[in-house]
Amino acid sequence: MGRKSRDKGAAGERELARELSRLLGVEARRGRQYHGGPGSPDVVVEIPHVHLECKRTERLRLYEALEQAIADAGEKVPVVAHRQNHKPWVVIVRLDDLPKLATQVYLTMAENA
Repeated sequence: MGRKSRDKGAAGERELARELSRLLGVEARRGRQYHGGPGSPDVVVEIPHVHLECKRTERLRLYEALEQAIADAGEKVPVVAHRQNHKPWVVIVRLDDLPKLATQVYLTMAENA
């Protein structure tokens, strides 16, 4: 991976963290990727049991990104956030994980209200 691509990814992670903080009212920050594994999501967000994988790319390989999130998530809900240039962020989650994700987001937002 070239420097330009790494810089774009890091900028995307910071941007996603800002957007999650604004939208959900939680603390979010860039993760520590150099450690790897389930303890180091791309974006650390104060939503229990959720693992975020950030993809800031023009061509997302959806299932590869989801498989990476699943492998890194452990027991947490794997979530992929994606954005292309000049497009809004989208979130991808397996349908079976949607109820758990919705519950965790709701409880977190209610706690911070």
